[in-house]
Amino acid sequence: MTDVKTKTIRTMCPMNCHPTQCGMLVEVEDGKLISVKGDPDNPDSQGFLCIRGQASKEIIGNPKRVVTPMMRDRRDDDAWREATWDEALDRIADKMESLRPDETGLWAGHGILSNGYGVYAAPQMVGRFANLYGCQTWTGAMICWGLGGFGAGLTGVLHTNTKMDMAANAEMILMWAANFASQPTTTRFIMQAKKRGAKLVVIDVRETEAMAQADQSFIIHPGTDSALALGLMHVIIKEGLHDADFIVDHTVGFDELSDEVGNYPPERVAEITGIDASRIVELARDYATTKPAMIHLGGSSILKGSNGWRATRAITCLPALTGNLGIPGGGFGPRHGTTAQGAGLNHVVAADKRPAGNYIPNQMSEITAALNDGRVKAMLIFGSNMMSSYADSEQVARALGRLELVVTHELFMTETARRFADIVLPATAWLEDLGAKSTHTHIYLCEKGLEPAGQARPIQDVFKGLSERLGVEDYYPWASHEEFLDAILDHPSTGGANVASLRANEGRVALKISHVAYQDHVYNTPTGKVEFYSKRAEEAGLPPLPVHEVRPGNEYPLTLTQGRTLTQFHSFYDHGQALPTLAKRDPGSQIWVSKDDAATRNIEDGGSVRVFNDRGSFEARALVTDKIPAGTVWTRDGMSGLNRVMSGAPALPIEAIDMFPFSVGQSAYEATVEIEAT
Repeated sequence: MTDVKTKTIRTMCPMNCHPTQCGMLVEVEDGKLISVKGDPDNPDSQGFLCIRGQASKEIIGNPKRVVTPMMRDRRDDDAWREATWDEALDRIADKMESLRPDETGLWAGHGILSNGYGVYAAPQMVGRFANLYGCQTWTGAMICWGLGGFGAGLTGVLHTNTKMDMAANAEMILMWAANFASQPTTTRFIMQAKKRGAKLVVIDVRETEAMAQADQSFIIHPGTDSALALGLMHVIIKEGLHDADFIVDHTVGFDELSDEVGNYPPERVAEITGIDASRIVELARDYATTKPAMIHLGGSSILKGSNGWRATRAITCLPALTGNLGIPGGGFGPRHGTTAQGAGLNHVVAADKRPAGNYIPNQMSEITAALNDGRVKAMLIFGSNMMSSYADSEQVARALGRLELVVTHELFMTETARRFADIVLPATAWLEDLGAKSTHTHIYLCEKGLEPAGQARPIQDVFKGLSERLGVEDYYPWASHEEFLDAILDHPSTGGANVASLRANEGRVALKISHVAYQDHVYNTPTGKVEFYSKRAEEAGLPPLPVHEVRPGNEYPLTLTQGRTLTQFHSFYDHGQALPTLAKRDPGSQIWVSKDDAATRNIEDGGSVRVFNDRGSFEARALVTDKIPAGTVWTRDGMSGLNRVMSGAPALPIEAIDMFPFSVGQSAYEATVEIEAT
């Protein structure tokens, strides 16, 4: 009788719902995945695992998964054939050798972060190869949080308090464009604060799940968050509710700000935002007089559309105006792309070895243009469906169609792979390679628990194979992947952690961070103070003060907005359709429409509709609801076809995009549309 070998592996969920990240216990028996469940000993998630995490077990053994290299000779057919890794890598290297190094581009998305979010080991592998070889590469923050970081950075408030601090100390939590669906474990800490007596206020463009738990909720016209923030500041300053001592000691530009917000009385802001003037006054008074008050900022619904970075620029002035920075329970709660103060890891990207080249800036519109005009002739895409993530995707489609070589490294086929790839390489899943993840407070080890499916290989093996063929020296000087991770992890913020020490400490280590940001009152600006007036912005040709930009009249009557749902976000796992649990529960291509807008267009609930503007169109089913106001329509971000109608125009000038280490070159993702029954 053969002994059955069962083991439990402590790891992290691969779904990357940052700032939510959940601990996971995986049961493996004789090399096969048996179950996944939440890890009750994980300090961040405390045993919670949402439906996305539960569905992750369906990645393993999935019949739709790519498990061998695939090649084809023509993109206009489905004549894929299996290939060996040597054949695929030889073909890639041959093409790259026929081009200048800077004529090849590397693009990496969320898919490479399934066992490395926050530690960013895989992006460093991409960046190291690009720097040593001299090819193009760009950073993926432009897809989601980069613009939010830009607005916050101009003010000087890049770090956030932790969710543990929020739960213990906040007396008021203002969820601004943030929703429970995208941050389920953060929700647990918000509810802990609420049970303690904290007041919960929610602002969004539709009635969200969070509003069901809110003490007050505000539905705002899309793209007008900056005006609301300016209106709140108007009331706070006019009524003398600001913290004069904090402003004198820790800010610059208060007089100029006071003059600017004079242009935003509640009556005018009410016309812009759709929120009654009396409620704007009430919210301003509540926020200014409830201390400590914490703002919890969201992502897609505020950053993808008009005034995206201007919204965070204005909102991040509010805690400074009221003295809510540097105190427990104040400032900002954890959001996508931020870190707690003191966090840090090592970088091994070899940036100092990057050769001269004709490099395309970190600007989405410029990348698309470079693919179109031949400056980039080959693209290697890792864990990303560019057709779903890039704005104005019809332009992106034309660009990808012109390339001489397109390669994807994926778990599943995507729209980009199906339509444009010449080679598809099988990627490892999160349990098939060693990794490490970081939350705002901890580093977690993600142990390898399974052998790779079929011929799947991790990203480091792809680049090691290409480096050998292309003569790239010193790409992988480490003896093992464990040693590579050690090089990143061995940092003062981790206490000098490495893989071995993590294993010896139940797979985790608490970061040496402050749960309260800016207790030293040194801010992320040239002056070291909160900058209501930013000379950096002025020098880049941008408004030095927070402003609301009035958009010109729109040709189409409905403003299209987007966000996340509990079953889907971005386009992971072929829009979730590769995982039966998510596919069963996902409503598919669905767009929220108000009852009034549906009635005037003869659109029925559940009926098929065409959403269109002059850029393109996509098909969806209508959800006719009173949870969204007339003039606004909403859908899930990353939905297939959505970006055909989204503006690919740059949100910032080239002069501004390198102001911070992270990428801010996002397109506007702005769209007004019409819908019609089909």
